[in-house]
Amino acid sequence: MPSCSDLFDYTSGRWLYNDTLRHRERRRIFNVPELKRLAASSICQKEEDVLGFEKLAEGGFNRSFLVTMRDNFRFVARIPYPVTQPKPLVIASEVATMDFLRSHGIPVPKVYGYSASADNPAGTEYIFMELIQGQNLGDIWFDLSERQRYKLIAQLVQLESRLFALRFPASGSLYYCSDLPESNRVIIPNSSSLSTNEGRFCIGPDTSLGLWYGRRLNLPVERGPYQDCLAVLTAGAKKEIAYLSKFGQPLQPFQRLRRETYNYQPQSHLDHIATLKQYLQIAPTLIPRGNPALHRPVLRHPDLQPNNIFVSDQLEITGLIDWQHSTALPLFLQCAIPNSLQNYGDDVSESLQEPTLPSNFNKLEAEEQYQQAELFRKRQLHYLYVKFTSETNPDHYNALAYDFSTLRRRLFHCASDPWEGDNATLKSTLITLSRKWADINGGNTPPRPLVFSDIESNEYLKLARAQSEADEQLKTCQDLIGVGNEGWVPVDQYEGAMTRAMALKTHALDAAETAEERARIEENWIFGDFCEGDYM
Repeated sequence: MPSCSDLFDYTSGRWLYNDTLRHRERRRIFNVPELKRLAASSICQKEEDVLGFEKLAEGGFNRSFLVTMRDNFRFVARIPYPVTQPKPLVIASEVATMDFLRSHGIPVPKVYGYSASADNPAGTEYIFMELIQGQNLGDIWFDLSERQRYKLIAQLVQLESRLFALRFPASGSLYYCSDLPESNRVIIPNSSSLSTNEGRFCIGPDTSLGLWYGRRLNLPVERGPYQDCLAVLTAGAKKEIAYLSKFGQPLQPFQRLRRETYNYQPQSHLDHIATLKQYLQIAPTLIPRGNPALHRPVLRHPDLQPNNIFVSDQLEITGLIDWQHSTALPLFLQCAIPNSLQNYGDDVSESLQEPTLPSNFNKLEAEEQYQQAELFRKRQLHYLYVKFTSETNPDHYNALAYDFSTLRRRLFHCASDPWEGDNATLKSTLITLSRKWADINGGNTPPRPLVFSDIESNEYLKLARAQSEADEQLKTCQDLIGVGNEGWVPVDQYEGAMTRAMALKTHALDAAETAEERARIEENWIFGDFCEGDYM
C-alpha cells in the first residue's frame, strides 16, 4: 500500500519555476480509510472488500486513484486539488454532464457516487466513476498511420455531431436540478417520450475557469445561466471589470518575455478597464445577424485532446474523459477546430487543400524526411477534421465558415480572460474589428461605434506583434529545455531540464552588453521563481 504522502502529494512532475507553489496547490490531505469505505459503498460493497487503492493519474485539476475490489472489479476515485474552483459547482456539473451524455449514447464514464462538498467523513469532494477500458490515445498519437488518423478523426467528428444535436434552453453548465436552487437554473425539457430525464437536468452557472480564477471566486457577478447571446458575450468582461475595480493594480506582463516590449514598465489596469468598456460597446455587433441557427447553445468537450480519449485495439473510441469546466455556449462562440487538430498559420491548411508529401520525399535526408512527415501529419489532421465536419456536422461547418468567425471568438475570449498585465491583445483585436467593420456588417453598415486614430492603431498593432514574437521565443526556449506550460517536466527529466535551463541563462547573461541588461535578465528570467499573487 502506498504511503499517505504519495497519495496526498503531487508526484508526477516538477516545475522549473515556482515548484513549491505548484506542489502546495496540489497537496490534498484526506481520510484514506473513509474514502475507501465511501468508494466501496458506492458500488454496494464493504471497505474490507477493497484490496487495492493506488494513485492512477494526476492532471491539472484533479488526482485520480484506482480502486481494486476483492472480486477484481476496478473503478476510479477522483478528488480535486485545493486550487480547483469553484469546487461544489465543478463537481456537481461534471457529474450531471456525464450522466446526461451517457443517457444520449455518448461514451463517457458511468458515475457511481459523488460529493460536491468536503463535508463528509473523507474530508474531500470526490467522484467515483467507471474505469474506461482501452488505451489512452495520447500514448500512440504520434505513431498513427494515415489510415488510422483517417479512422479516428471520422469517429471524433461523428461523436461531435451527436453532441451538437443535443438541445439546451439556455447557455451555461449542466447540473442536476437537485443540486441548484430554483432561482438559478433553467430546466432542460425532455426531448424523448422514452426518456426518464424529465425534470432531472438543468442549465446553471457557467463553470468556465476564467470566471472564477483567484480572487474572482467570490465576486457577486453574473455567471449564468444565460438566456441570450448578449448575456454570454458580456459576462466575462463585466466580471473582469469588477475584479480590476476592486483588486486591480499596475502590473508587468505575467509572461516575462513580454516585459521588454513595455520597457519593463507596469501596465495600467485602468487602461484595461477602459478597453473592456469599449468591448462592451461593440459586443451586440458580434452576434450573427439573420442566422439564428448560430445562436443556439451547444455543448462541446472543453479539452478534446488525445490524453482525454480512450480507444480499443481496433481504434474504436471507447470513452471521452475529463468533462470538467464544460459549458453550453452559442454555436458561433463554440465552433473551433480542437487545438490538437488545428494547424492555423500554415497556408496549405488554411486553404483547405488536401495535403501531400513532397514528390522528392524519398530522396530527402533522414532529418528532413522527419520534418516533412510531421508537417504532413499536422496538415492532414487539420484537413480531415474540416472535411469530415463539412460532411457529418454541417451546423459546425457553417459556423466555422461564417464571416469573421475567428475574430468574433477571439474578441470574446480576450475580454473574458483574467488580466495578466496585457493591454495590447484586446485593444489590437478591437482595432482589427474597427478596420474590418464594413466587411463584417455587410452592405447596410451601421456607424462604427469605435474609431481609433492611426497613431493609436499602429502603436497597439505593433505591441501585439511584439508580444506574439515574445510568445514564439518562449515556445522556442521551452522546446530547447524540454518543458511544457508553466515549466512542467516529468520527475525523471527534471535534473536534465534544469541543467539546460541554467546553460540557457548563462548564455543569455554572457550575451548581455550592459550591467543593466544583465540585471533585467536576472530579475525577469523566464525559468526563475517569481510572485504570482498579484495576478490572482
